[in-house]
Amino acid sequence: MYDNSTMETGKRTLSVLLVLVAFLAFWQLAVMLLRPPEYLLPSPVAVAKELGTAPEWYLSHAVRTIGATLLGFAAALGLGFIAAVGIVYSRILENTLYTLLVALNSIPKIALAPLFIIWMGTGLTSKVAVSFTIAVFAIVVDTVLGLRSIDPDALDLFKSVRATPLQILIRLRFPNSLPYLFAGMKVAISLALVGAIAGEFVASQAGLGYVILAAQGSFQTTRVFAAIVLLGVLGTILFFIVEVLEWVVCPWHVSHRERS
Repeated sequence: MYDNSTMETGKRTLSVLLVLVAFLAFWQLAVMLLRPPEYLLPSPVAVAKELGTAPEWYLSHAVRTIGATLLGFAAALGLGFIAAVGIVYSRILENTLYTLLVALNSIPKIALAPLFIIWMGTGLTSKVAVSFTIAVFAIVVDTVLGLRSIDPDALDLFKSVRATPLQILIRLRFPNSLPYLFAGMKVAISLALVGAIAGEFVASQAGLGYVILAAQGSFQTTRVFAAIVLLGVLGTILFFIVEVLEWVVCPWHVSHRERS
């Protein structure tokens, strides 16, 4: 089983690399044939050179964005799980908190970002708040679904031996919700990155969102592309970190057994 899973991981990595190389080759070929001005569409080579001119500078801004992303994601994961448990066990919270979350999720988060800037300032806290606001809904929805999607016979068995609600939560509902929770985490980690960038767009002096906004104002398109490429790489890495954690925590799930 280990050999099969290792082979599957190697195949997926190779396929991702092949797609990436093909995309970069197509991009470079299009630039060479069409010869657009660099301020409209720089080539991959120009973007790579831009990243190589000041790697420490780009890294410092990337660290700032990733810090806000991870803090927002962690807050969304912790508070979102607690909220999901409350919604499952309390009809009052289901009718109030769940409805409130749905209403807040329908509001474009970029519209809330200026309020967070006013309330919390232009520092890291406001970026974390925007990141949390965007990511928490996915955690709550998927976790509520997982906590409720249990076998009725298993629930009756636990009740027949007089298990307490806490024991049912820890031994039955929580293990059953893990695949759903990780599905929500995969979505939430990407949304958390989007939230951090949205906060940096509104008001910031650091981060990749600030780099994009400042470069756009001076028509430094190559720098904009360099920051976007970094965001794509970082977002992909964060997503696959969550996926690896899922493999480690719940290898018993049917989706992993089918792959193996």
